Amino acid sequence: MAATTIESVLQENRIFTPAEAFVRQANVSGMDAYRRLCAEAEKDFPGFWGRLAREHVLWKKPFTQVLDESKAPFFRWFADGELNASYNCLDRHLETQPEKTAIIFEADDGKVTRITYRELHRRVCMFANGLKARGVKRGERVVIYMPMSIEAVVAMQACARIGAIHSVVFGGFSAKSLQERIIDAGAIAVLTADGQFRGGREIPLKAAVDEAIAMGGCESIATVVVYRRSGSPVAWQAGRDVWMHDLMAGQPETCEPEWVGAEHPLFILYTSGSTGKPKGVQHSTGGYLLWMILTMKWVFDHKPGDIFWCTADVGWVTGHSYVCYGPLACGATEVIFEGVPVYPDAGRFWKMIQDHKVTVFYTAPTAIRSLIKAGGELPKHYDLSSLRILGTVGEPINPEAWMWYHETVGRGRCPIVDTWWQTETGGLMISPLPGATPTKPGSATFPLPGIFADIVDETGHPVGKGKGGMLVITRPWPAMLRTIWGDPERFRKTYYPADFQGKYYLAGDGASYDEDGYIRIIGRIDDVLNVSGHRLGTMEIESALVANPIVAEAAVVGRPDDLTGEAICAFVVLKQARPGTEDAARIVKDLQDWVGREIGPIAKPRDIRFGENLPKTRSGKIMRRLLRSIARDEEIRQDVSTLENPAILQQLSEKAR
Repeated sequence: MAATTIESVLQENRIFTPAEAFVRQANVSGMDAYRRLCAEAEKDFPGFWGRLAREHVLWKKPFTQVLDESKAPFFRWFADGELNASYNCLDRHLETQPEKTAIIFEADDGKVTRITYRELHRRVCMFANGLKARGVKRGERVVIYMPMSIEAVVAMQACARIGAIHSVVFGGFSAKSLQERIIDAGAIAVLTADGQFRGGREIPLKAAVDEAIAMGGCESIATVVVYRRSGSPVAWQAGRDVWMHDLMAGQPETCEPEWVGAEHPLFILYTSGSTGKPKGVQHSTGGYLLWMILTMKWVFDHKPGDIFWCTADVGWVTGHSYVCYGPLACGATEVIFEGVPVYPDAGRFWKMIQDHKVTVFYTAPTAIRSLIKAGGELPKHYDLSSLRILGTVGEPINPEAWMWYHETVGRGRCPIVDTWWQTETGGLMISPLPGATPTKPGSATFPLPGIFADIVDETGHPVGKGKGGMLVITRPWPAMLRTIWGDPERFRKTYYPADFQGKYYLAGDGASYDEDGYIRIIGRIDDVLNVSGHRLGTMEIESALVANPIVAEAAVVGRPDDLTGEAICAFVVLKQARPGTEDAARIVKDLQDWVGREIGPIAKPRDIRFGENLPKTRSGKIMRRLLRSIARDEEIRQDVSTLENPAILQQLSEKAR
């Protein structure tokens, strides 16, 4: 076997074809319609994107050039066109559906608030005027550190309206992380709240902002706007700090949009988990907005009567794309949720779907697996008949979780769109189309129309069907990141490396084709293990473990090994209580044998450890870097302040055998 390819060891051949009734009503109806779109992009690439941009986006000044490749890989899309993102999300609906509900907000305690497009527009304009009154101008950076709320969307939209560049920092990040991002962006204002509620607990936010600024280097911050959410007392610096309601009081209810060029930066979003200097992914306005609209209509098959719920926090790109911008640009009614899926009990998500009659539900495999463990039969106790599409995002979904989602949540009738994309891609890239694509559990299936993807070895040559390698995008696309903020050379080296002569966008993910050409994401390239010369993706070993009836969740990492190069170490959460020493030894052997049967002896974990859960951030992301340190018996030096459950690290450090 060539050392440059990755072995695809997990076989999954079940195929689920869209129901004929769904196909008939779908925005992209049937595989022939999908192929026609792909053929149009292949035949006339700029013509394809130009047509879609004119049909779906409102332009103040029409563009004359679709794609400028003269400074590749710094591509420019629709560069001489002018528009405003907030205008496209709000004003365009004021004549046609001003009283339609834009957002249904459910707070941690269950209180529900609804806001119409007219009222959302009014509040965004008032907040935008308030920011302008504090000296925030076009092109300046504003950091947003807020809870999931209508106010967070108002803040993001207000920045877009005046041409300011927002950088949202997830509310679970530490003061140190916040300080680093303020400094790197050169922000002049921070928009925050006194606190937020998650799982019945108040988490302070304003205090973290004060701490971040006190660390130094944040002298550019002239304004801190505070949304009163919890009512708890906060420290106050006169002249700098202002309540959000006071800022908006007396402001005009209209605000003329700042018309910006299509390449004007809409936002900077710092990728989580990066080491050293934060990596600020910069996205443009025009191309990004177009792709949000198209993916809402193609992948989520958006219809005017839909109730759309993406569970992601606005601190992540999924929350930018499918909470703040995509749904509103399409005039959707969407659900925003402040809390966590297991509070006050593990039926929270299912009750919310029932209560709000959610039709399209988009969440993370991590959340799905946690809910299986917390109560796999619970969805059966709720009326989920409103659902018509289910989606997953954030990481590959293992086939067993996919099947549970399909059968128990979707009752076997809802197409599942297993989506692959990244902070850097802006929006969905590889995904089934619900009214077209026959799906396979655990496969993201095919690239969307206009997206040209391939799987290559380390020399850049395609690996072909039945093999694995590195996922690349071979042509630019409108929503792609434009650069890394303040560091164009890092952008070039990271995403367009010299190894490929700068021709391909390197996603950093391993993937494989099956014999039908379906794409399965294997995991991050740096999560590929080299065991006795075999390159194995961690995700496939995790999927094999989770396929065992007693396993709820699993995370696999490698550690150096003198004999095999790397040894496989698995961290496992069981559906039963964490075993004692005697039982643990037996279960370890059972699971090793299980993986041996599922994949082969080469994939057997050398070390299996049990925990009540895995180390996760408050957004549900597994901190694999911490697991690697534990597996190698290293002292943990990384920042663990963002962990929901830091005590779990000690538990996972205890070897089962």
